[in-house]
Parts: sequence; C-alpha cells; structure tokens
Amino acid sequence: MHRYRTHRCGEPRPEHIGSAVKLAGWIHRKRDHGGLLFLDLRDHTGITQVVVYPDRPFFAEAERLRLESVVSITGRIVARPPETVNPELATGEVELVADALEILSPAEPLPLQVNTDREQPEELRLRYRFLDLRREVMQRNIRLRSAVIRTIRRLMHEQGFIELQTPILTASSPEGARDFLVPSRLHPGKFYALPQAPQQYKQLYMISGFDRYFQIAPCFRDEDARADRSPGEFYQLDVEMAFVTQEDVFAAIEPVMVGVFEEHKKPGWTVSPAPFPRITYDDALRIYGTDKPDLRNPIRIADVTDVFRGSDFRVFASAVEAGAVVRAIPAPGAAGRPRSFFDGMVGFAQSAGAPGLGWIVFEEGGARGPIAKFLDEERIARLEAAAGLATGDAVFFVCAKEKQAAKLAGTVRQELGKQLDLIEKCAFRFCWVIDFPMYEWDEEEKKITFSHNPFSMPQGGLEALLTKDPLEIKAYQYDIVCNGVELSSGAIRNHRPEIMEKAFAIAGYTREDLERRFSGMLRALRYGAPPHGGIAPGLDRIVMLLADAPNLREVTAFPLSQRAEELLLGAPSPVSEKQLKELHIMLDHVAREKLREEAERAARAARAEVG
Repeated sequence: MHRYRTHRCGEPRPEHIGSAVKLAGWIHRKRDHGGLLFLDLRDHTGITQVVVYPDRPFFAEAERLRLESVVSITGRIVARPPETVNPELATGEVELVADALEILSPAEPLPLQVNTDREQPEELRLRYRFLDLRREVMQRNIRLRSAVIRTIRRLMHEQGFIELQTPILTASSPEGARDFLVPSRLHPGKFYALPQAPQQYKQLYMISGFDRYFQIAPCFRDEDARADRSPGEFYQLDVEMAFVTQEDVFAAIEPVMVGVFEEHKKPGWTVSPAPFPRITYDDALRIYGTDKPDLRNPIRIADVTDVFRGSDFRVFASAVEAGAVVRAIPAPGAAGRPRSFFDGMVGFAQSAGAPGLGWIVFEEGGARGPIAKFLDEERIARLEAAAGLATGDAVFFVCAKEKQAAKLAGTVRQELGKQLDLIEKCAFRFCWVIDFPMYEWDEEEKKITFSHNPFSMPQGGLEALLTKDPLEIKAYQYDIVCNGVELSSGAIRNHRPEIMEKAFAIAGYTREDLERRFSGMLRALRYGAPPHGGIAPGLDRIVMLLADAPNLREVTAFPLSQRAEELLLGAPSPVSEKQLKELHIMLDHVAREKLREEAERAARAARAEVG
C-alpha cells in the first residue's frame, strides 16, 4: 500500500464498497454523534466522510485533532445507511471506516475558517492566503484560471499562433502608467523597468518574421487598485499578427473568446455568437454613455438637445445656447413607479456629480412631471420619437457639456437597468468599440496628447496627419468589451517611421525625443516592417467574469492588497545597507526613519502573534 494514499478523497464510490483504501488530506469538519466520531477528510478532489469507532486505539487522538490537521487514514469503504446518504457529495453514498490513523501535520487554532464561504476580513484573508486558498470557492476559481489558460493555448495553437516569450527586464516607457523600476548593479544610476506590456517586443517579433505570436504575458504597472484592476502585476493573452487588417484581428480573437466562455461558463449561461457587434467610440459615448458598454442593458441613451433648444424650459435652453447637450435616458415601464423612485434616481444622480435629474412620465392622459409643462405637444412628440418612448414609460434627462453629459447619462443608464431589473441575466455580451480618437486635449498640460496607444496607425495615414485637425483624426484602435468590462485594448500598429515621426511630433515629441526613447523600434522599422496589429485580452478579467467574482483578487492566487502590499510574505520589504550599496542607492533620512518605524511595528505585531 502507498505510503500516504491509495485513492484521493473525491474518488470513493459504491463500486469501492468492501475495498481497503488509504486516504490523505485535511480534516474539513468534525462531528461527535453519541460516541461515534465523524471526520470529513478533504483534498483537492473532494470530501469523504470517515467514521472513527470508539474502540479504535487512536479514537482519543482523533478527538483532539483540530480542523485543517493533515492526516492519512487507512480503512475500508462501506455503504452509508440510506437515511444518511448525502446527494450533494460525489462520495455521498459511501464512507470510510477508519482502521488506522497517522497524523502527518497537526494544525494550530485557525485564524480564519476554511470550511465556510462566509465573508471574512480581506486583510486577514491575504495574510493567511494559504488557508484562504483551501476554501472551496477559491479552489474553484484558481482551478478555473488554470483551465482557461489551457483552453486559450489550445485555441491559439489551432489557429497557427506560436507561443513566444518577451523580456521581463526592459527599458522604461514614457507613456501609460508608472513603471516598476529595477536598479542596475552593473550600471550605476541606470534602471531596468518591468514591462507594462510586451508592446515593442511583440512588434519586433513581427518585424523579425514570426507572423503570429501569442503569450500568457505578465505585466507590471504601478497603479492604484480597482475592482477590475490589480495593483502591481496582472496577466494577459498577448497577441500580435503580421499582414493583417483590423477585421483580421477580430476574426482571430472572436473564436478564442467564444470558445473560452462557452467551454467554461456556468450552466444556463449564454455567450454572444461571433461576429461581435462593432460600435464606434463616438456612438458608444452617445448611446451608452461609456466606451465600455454593457449590452445586457437594453436602455439606449438619446440626444434630445434640439428638443430643448429654444424651449420654455429655460434651465436647459440656456445651457444648450452655452454649448451644453441634453441626453435622454428612457426608463421602460417606469411610469407607474411611486414618487420615491424618481426622487431616489435624482439623489443617485446628485451623488454621481450631477446638479439634478429632470424627468417626465408618459401616461394615458399624456406627459407629466417637472419638465413636461415646459414642452409643447410638438416637442413632446419629437422627444417620444427620439427616445423611443411609449405610454407607460418614463424618461430622465441630464444636461451638461458633452463629455460630462455622456458620463452622467451612462451612470444613470446602468442604475436604471438595475432598478428596473432590465439587465439580462446569465449572459456574456461582447462587442468591439472601434474608431478611437488618435489624440485628445490635455486640459492640465494645455496640449494635444495621445488618447490611447501612441504606436497606433492613424486612419488616413500620413495625409491625415498633415491635413486634418488632430482632434478629428481617428486611429485603428479598438477595445473588446464584455458585460461592461474592458477586456483589452488593441490596435493596428504604425509600421512606417515617417508616419510615426509626424504622429509623435503632433503630440509634442521632437525627432531627438523619438530617437532617444524608441531608437530600437525606429531602427527596426527602417529595415522593412510588415503591416501588423494585435490585442491583449486580460486573463484576470476573463476569469473574473467566468467565475462571477466581484473583483480580481478572488481569481488571483497571491494578489497584492489595495495598498499594493503582499501581506503573506511581506512585500515590499526593506533591504540591507549592503544591498543598497551594491545598487548605488542611498535613502534620505525621511525614508530611513519611516523604515525604522515600520520595522518596529512589524516586530511588535510578530511578537503579539506568537504570544
């Protein structure tokens, strides 16, 4: 018989009745029933109930064992009495009668409970992540992550992509989020950067003739945490293709997304079929109020600026004359809702930054509400037509400058979808957002800057850069969005050095700036670069959606906290004076004092935990 086990805890079935087996795992639960001791023994495959009779010499020892102790138990499989069969367990028809028990590792009292999915403090969960990961929901999420990666690799290989790696120690990027910097021992005063994305290297693969590349790529960005963004590191399906148009990239990625979501969705869920809807950036902001539209919500925002232009509703009419726009957000079937519903929506809008929220309801007797009396029949009819309204509906309004109006209307749209229970359930709804602006105006810096990816090809090429207002130029840039979550940005790349030089010049970069920061890329482009493009869907976000998890930390094994700390092993941590000296780094007195205080606090906490 094997030293530790002959079967795993999720394997015993009725066909094993009468067999001698050995199981090994963690004690998940203990129950004492009138002298009989029941242990639920757990490993990664499942749980088997173990019965320990009081005449066994190890009975007292088994009684003293704490939950999560690791044991190996030898015995025989028997059928459970019919009244004790557990249909929720795969092993629920049988149990193991213990003949021998070996304690492999006793557990101390637990700081958090493993055998429950009850909410527990996040800091505690991260500090004892090895215990947290034993919980069923976390085991399920991390195994789902592994399965998703396996499926992605299979689907990419089937399309002729090859998996290649890119460097982790690279050069600092002037664009995007903050870099994580790594000081060089051999080159005093110089730093490597951990890659925010393998952008330039994957383009260099295309220039080198590899044609179809992918990688499950680690990326590092020094940015604040959000529900759909981890501080520190994340992983993405990084893809690049040569001799392709935007539609070629879509045609390659859509089968992968559909395949992954169809294969790993929960029972009863549906997935958008390919091809996914294409929505321009401008339409996304106008109709959905965001460039990350949730298509499960059927509400479509309407532009009703002209309805209020010159109207008797002076608040909106005056604002329109000053350059504002009016957006209408329909509320299907909401006419019969009580006044508290409308007051609640006004309060919600105010909490989101709006001064208020106008509304009208459409009943059998006509339109009513705070704004209705200021609109004549002709304007009411135009409003109904523009917003697709019918008797029994209500409509809300926001009035502001275009960018702010889009954001507020989008926020109200999503809240209405929830309040009216309109959001489609158990569905993954994909779309592409296309035709992003190449540039935007930076109000703080008072200059034109790149809006998305500086390496993108402008629509119209060099001619557009030479002849058009930069703020009107669109780029071959696109996002893939699912259920209101941006999975990835992508672009057709700028593969012509003269176009790149002009594109960066518009954003204020001199040729010398370009040569200094991107000399390797420019050098490569001058020796024959194919048209190429790519995308990089976020792996963490894909798994988060499939697991129906509230944030990325629920699908990442060892995430950083919201304060960008790894609480289990204690990163970031101070290093010795010797290490700092080797790296040619000297801390100022403020940093030294802060480290000293943190070290004292950590020592006190450690003493308290041991005590």
